[in-house]
Amino acid sequence: MRISTKRLSDWMWAYIMITPLMLGLLVFYIWPVFQTFYFSFTDWGAFGNYTWSGLANYKRLFTDKDLLYALRNTSIYIITAVPIGIILSIVLAVLLNQKVKGLSLYRTLYFLPVVTMPAAVAMVWKWLYNSDFGLINYMLGRLSITGPHWLTDNRTALMSIIIVAIWSTIGSHMIIFLSGLQGISVSYYEAASIDGAGAFTKFTRITLPLLTPTIFFVMVTSLIGAFQVFDYIYMMVGDIVMESTQSVVFLYYKYGFLQNSKGYASSIAVMLFVIIMIITYIQMKIQKKWVHYE
Repeated sequence: MRISTKRLSDWMWAYIMITPLMLGLLVFYIWPVFQTFYFSFTDWGAFGNYTWSGLANYKRLFTDKDLLYALRNTSIYIITAVPIGIILSIVLAVLLNQKVKGLSLYRTLYFLPVVTMPAAVAMVWKWLYNSDFGLINYMLGRLSITGPHWLTDNRTALMSIIIVAIWSTIGSHMIIFLSGLQGISVSYYEAASIDGAGAFTKFTRITLPLLTPTIFFVMVTSLIGAFQVFDYIYMMVGDIVMESTQSVVFLYYKYGFLQNSKGYASSIAVMLFVIIMIITYIQMKIQKKWVHYE
């Protein structure tokens, strides 16, 4: 089959246009993945020198107590932050999908944390959580309640970070759910109203089933982001992280950049990559079965 000159020209210009993007992906995303996988089999010394160590780093994963604590903390973070964030986002999206006065203002206010720099969010919340002159403990003091040391107490530190994470991600999830809600035909609700269905029945029998693909998408992206939690821990707690707030990614940062154990840090990154891939695969399988069942 002969290809026309015009089609060849179109292909040539198409590849020319996507070349910068492909080079960026190759240099900053694809190549580092293979490089990290290779470094996970090495042992690093001073001045950037490294030697092949085989499976030594992966054997160390099974005996590292810090990694066990980090996996526990990350799991608690995921189990708490992801479901609560999704539920609150759906509720807000449903409320803001109604015809109420000042709707655009409410949507903007809820979306503001998303466009705010994480560093700024962390600094504001760090001040709010301050045990000596923070606003939260001040308000508790007005009620004759002694506020805890939010970010320095093992009992409250992780939950304090989870609250900030939920607050800062609700806006982005809410916008996604709003787009999903606006794709649902009004005729379904009109037919349900004729049959005498109430608001709760409409929500459980119409809104949630038709919103399932959007919920799965948000769930997948939320889980991936939750596994990679680092910024709020680093900016609100600092380098000296307590046992209760140390995440897997922070452990990678500690070994790779503070202790110069880049080989072992790379094995942690590979382990996290495999965990995320497995969980994402399971989610996609569940989604297909759920959609088929519906």
